[in-house]
Amino acid sequence: MDALPPGAGTVLNVATILLGSALGVLLGARLPERTRSTVTDALGLVTLVIGALSVAEGLGSDAFRGAVGDSAVLLVVLGALLLGGISGSLLRLEDRLEGSGAVLQRRLTRGAEGRERFVEGYVSASLVFCIGPLAVLGPLSDGLGLGIEQLALKSTLDGFASLAFAASLGWGVAASAVSVALVQGTLTVVGALLGDLLPDALVDATTATGGVLLLGVGLRLLALKAVPVGDMLPALVAAPALTALVQLLR
Repeated sequence: MDALPPGAGTVLNVATILLGSALGVLLGARLPERTRSTVTDALGLVTLVIGALSVAEGLGSDAFRGAVGDSAVLLVVLGALLLGGISGSLLRLEDRLEGSGAVLQRRLTRGAEGRERFVEGYVSASLVFCIGPLAVLGPLSDGLGLGIEQLALKSTLDGFASLAFAASLGWGVAASAVSVALVQGTLTVVGALLGDLLPDALVDATTATGGVLLLGVGLRLLALKAVPVGDMLPALVAAPALTALVQLLR
């Protein structure tokens, strides 16, 4: 895998999402609404578990704690979420993400599905596939020339997840491949430019913050709280920036 060119991992990821989505739509058409709802609830629960594990991994990181201090790790994540949420809400990122889903719905479908279902599938799948730790670490490793093993694992997980999502939410899940290509492609380029200069502490801060955002996605999927996770996405940039700032000031 190491001999593959940068970006190959993201290409694989996009392909598995498209394949899983197609199979999911074919399967979902044969399932009753109650079964599709149960599948969505199961995905919500699993997303909560993944989010919690990511938070624990990031907050428990020796590198992160060593950079900002044991008592400051949670404050850094909180500060990143506040800064990210404020800036994202002012920029109306959630509305823009939903708007892009509506544009794709109009171009890719011909009224076979309702707009709301398509957009929900696109937004939910985009958030799940784009803000997990593997979505950050995988393309960075790919760009750094460390291989695509992490993205190969993510591709497998996303393939099964997109099948389950699409069985419940339809073709909007396939459209999330566009988001994955843009986000992970950008991170691959960043990794190629940074070389091996990215400290572990910054990556771990991003992992912990991404875990919190995944918890919000899980709550959305379970219809418990419509957390505006899209508006909080800038927190993934604020977290490593705050970590570097606190480390500098200590």
